[in-house]
Amino acid sequence: MLIRILAFLLETLFFLLISAALLRAWMNWTRVNMSAQPGSFVMALTDWIVKPLRRTLPQSLGKSRVDWASVIAAVVLALVYAMLWGLLFGVLLGVTHWMPDLALTALSGLFVFALKMLVRVALQTMMILVIGFAILSWVQPGSPVYNLLGRLTEPLLTPLRRFIPAIGGVDLSALALILILQIGLMVLGQA
Repeated sequence: MLIRILAFLLETLFFLLISAALLRAWMNWTRVNMSAQPGSFVMALTDWIVKPLRRTLPQSLGKSRVDWASVIAAVVLALVYAMLWGLLFGVLLGVTHWMPDLALTALSGLFVFALKMLVRVALQTMMILVIGFAILSWVQPGSPVYNLLGRLTEPLLTPLRRFIPAIGGVDLSALALILILQIGLMVLGQA
């Protein structure tokens, strides 16, 4: 029971950290003001890992529209989560220097686990943003939060709007994106 509680707390902590790093990268990509909320929260949560990465990355990456420091921070956090998860569940405890095949299998399994965690967090974070946008479009359109969520979700909703017409004045692109994200999570769970 204690290990399950620790696993839950570990996953919750790393979900928050990884999603904050990915959200920071996405907010920079969409050119959202980082001084307002949730930008200042995301920056406060991730500065400890993103700022040192920015100083160590080549200057040519800094000129890109992609916030590579935040993306790399999310990858590093996913790898740390996978290593801690492996230690917690004993995946790494049986690996010794005299079992190189087992060590390679365990490490490759942890890399796949980290990649799955990274993709799952990205899909779930985007789903939260889209659901928030859809709810606010009905309850409080025009609010500052609605506008922020609109800017964050627009790059994914715009291509869908080309194929999915509004029915009775209702934009169904958010619903379609939620379905696509959910299917992505289902496929990820089976992989």
